[in-house]
Amino acid sequence: MFQECDKAFDKKNVEYFINLLQQDESISVRTRAVCILADIGNEAVIPVLSEILKNDKTSLVRHEAAFTLGQLGYVESVPALIDAMLSDSNNVVRHESAVALGSIGDQSARNALIDATNDNDTLVVHSAFSSLLNLDHLQLNLKIKSQRN
Repeated sequence: MFQECDKAFDKKNVEYFINLLQQDESISVRTRAVCILADIGNEAVIPVLSEILKNDKTSLVRHEAAFTLGQLGYVESVPALIDAMLSDSNNVVRHESAVALGSIGDQSARNALIDATNDNDTLVVHSAFSSLLNLDHLQLNLKIKSQRN
């Protein structure tokens, strides 16, 4: 299987890794597939990763899906990340979703991040505050740039 994965990675065969995510039972294989999609994926993988974030039975795989969505940085990921941040049963998934929202930097996540500051887990609260600070920083930079022009 590892040789197949290497070949698929070299060919940037996104479909191969999507199929692994959707069909393989192994936690390590699904986690690896998500991580690889961070390297070779594009906007087309957002629906698949969003579905994995919402429905995978393993918190590690959901965590990696949140991380990957943040790394890819597409605004289309924001609704799935908000949902996971506010409702996932695992605190590490909620934390990573908050971090990913800060990385993407879309202001539409602001109210949800404010809501997450009331989470019962300190890690999630800190991540939400950090992401809010990032949104403030991005907004301030936009104001400064617009005033210069």
